[in-house]
Amino acid sequence: MVRTPLTPGERERGERFGVLLREARGERSMVEVAAAAGVSAETLRKIETGRAPTPSFFTVAALAYALGLSMDELATACAAPAGDEALSA
Repeated sequence: MVRTPLTPGERERGERFGVLLREARGERSMVEVAAAAGVSAETLRKIETGRAPTPSFFTVAALAYALGLSMDELATACAAPAGDEALSA
């Protein structure tokens, strides 16, 4: 199966998500948060740095729970900027 390349907007959304996770993590270590979410520290590192801009739903949900974030907060914070209809469709 060949994966379709990500659009610049999808990459930007992944970067926004990574920033949000880093901010929510605060002083907690990457290892601590990753363990609480049941993911590897490398997975969390890739998401936070934008190298994995489209994590699975279950990874997102687990990280949200571990960080005390709601899925609504994540969706709002990572939604496409105004005028970017390609991502909001």
